[in-house]
Amino acid sequence: MKFARGDIILADLPYSDRTGSKVRPALIVQNDRNNARLDDVIVAMITRTTTRTMESTQLLIDVTTASGTASGLLHTSAVKCEHLLTLHRTFIQRAIGRLSDPLMAQVDECLKASLGLK
Repeated sequence: MKFARGDIILADLPYSDRTGSKVRPALIVQNDRNNARLDDVIVAMITRTTTRTMESTQLLIDVTTASGTASGLLHTSAVKCEHLLTLHRTFIQRAIGRLSDPLMAQVDECLKASLGLK
């Protein structure tokens, strides 16, 4: 399967304490050059918990908007750019949608805030 930066995927993601895993959505944030040549993919976790979207490291995806509908998410959610994970592409089940270029520009700002880049 080929994936691109900005794709929202469903993947079997491990719990942070490594006691198990769960299929969840995530956003591919790795650049497309590396997506084409590497077996590992860097993703940002997505959660339905939106109480922290006022923080500079999270982006709200509102599924009632056109951009939110294109994401393929079932619920209004938050991209958690402070929660990044590298996983082997075999853990990815499928792509469910995509974020628009304007939303990806906002993700870039969230990633900068998370990593302390300016």
